[in-house]
Amino acid sequence: MKRVYAKEEVCIGCRLCEVYCRTEHSKSKNIIKAHKKEFPRPMARVLVEELRPVSFALQCRHCDEPACVEACITGALTKDESGRVVHDEAKCVGCWTCVLVCPHGAPQRDLERRKIAKCDLCPDRETP
Repeated sequence: MKRVYAKEEVCIGCRLCEVYCRTEHSKSKNIIKAHKKEFPRPMARVLVEELRPVSFALQCRHCDEPACVEACITGALTKDESGRVVHDEAKCVGCWTCVLVCPHGAPQRDLERRKIAKCDLCPDRETP
């Protein structure tokens, strides 16, 4: 399974990972339209935490035993055969229990859609 690993010793907090993630999850896949013209705005599935001088890109770890999957009351979060933790947006009711139980803080609250957004490892791409 492809994975994304953030190296905090290299991260400079530029937030480009957030920009490209938001663009990849937009309707247009266009960097300008995704950030200026699409409403509701697509959410980045990665979040840069900054505590100077250290920055760190935070995203879903697709844990071996994910607490978020166990806590999901609707079954919107599942673990597939490849090991990815997959989010079914149609089943998500926005209760955010997954946000509460995730030890990594990976699921993000999408307040506009009343759902969560989490890293899906860009299933349509070779490299996330």
